[in-house]
Amino acid sequence: MRKGSKCEGKTSHSLIERHAKAYERGASASMKKKTMGNKLQIGVLLLPGLLIFGIFTVYPIFKLFIMSFFKWDFGSMLEQQFIGMQNYKEVLGDTYFRTSFVNTLVYTLVTVPAQMILGLLVAVFINSIAHLKVSFRVLYYLPVITSWVIASLVFKYIFNTEGMLNYFLTNVIHVTSQNIRWLDSRWSGLSVAMLLGTWKGIGWNMVVFLAALQTVPMELYEVAGIDGAGTIKKFFHVTIPCIRGTILFALVMLTIGGFNVFTSIKMITGGEPGHQTDTILTWMYYKAFSTGKFGYSAALSFIIAVCLALLAALQFKLMKNNEKG
Repeated sequence: MRKGSKCEGKTSHSLIERHAKAYERGASASMKKKTMGNKLQIGVLLLPGLLIFGIFTVYPIFKLFIMSFFKWDFGSMLEQQFIGMQNYKEVLGDTYFRTSFVNTLVYTLVTVPAQMILGLLVAVFINSIAHLKVSFRVLYYLPVITSWVIASLVFKYIFNTEGMLNYFLTNVIHVTSQNIRWLDSRWSGLSVAMLLGTWKGIGWNMVVFLAALQTVPMELYEVAGIDGAGTIKKFFHVTIPCIRGTILFALVMLTIGGFNVFTSIKMITGGEPGHQTDTILTWMYYKAFSTGKFGYSAALSFIIAVCLALLAALQFKLMKNNEKG
């Protein structure tokens, strides 16, 4: 009886183990099937977006890269000649490209610090007041949502030779007897575009910095006040270090935006006089659609892409160093 009981016990135990293993195999197979089904469902949902992204983004970039190595213009639309790096050499040796690059660089170096400083000051002001915060935020953000085309045309009207500013200077306050040709020289024309870019960018910086300021612990300001720090010392020793990451983010994003300036230059000066106020994108547009030098423009676009890639690499490095610090 004892032996039989032991055998029966062993048999029942082995049966339980087999049933458990069979259940585990079934559950595992069911989980795998469910996982595969989820992956298939996700793939089906992503497929339309991936197709659109591939057709309208990836393929044009790849096609543009191929075009940069060919003589591709109005005279060679049906049959293109492979010329290697000739387009890149032509771009880098072009005097007008160098002028447009310097203009873009100056535009960026002026507008980016101006937007950041003014945007930060506005954010600090709004963050410190107790009432009408929403009203001030809306007021300062209105230029951001204003159309670039409309804003550019308004600035062109204001600074035109026969425009509103010259009328005010000559007929109202009588500062000068002759109209000033604001848009007819290189640096004055660029200054108008830089003024517009700064005006439109303050609101965006204000929103970004205001969000960062609201994350600064109030205890730090209280401790700094106990140590005898005034408003200015609190700003430089508490506020700036706490929002350093946001400052770096805004710096890189605005720099990339500065290199992509197009609409304001196109609408206000049109690159005149003699392409002296062109930026990189307006010069590329002119070469592509006015002269038909599509290969040249493709090479120029990839040179700018390399510059922006270096800026992105700089962003990651700065952000990484900021996190370590």
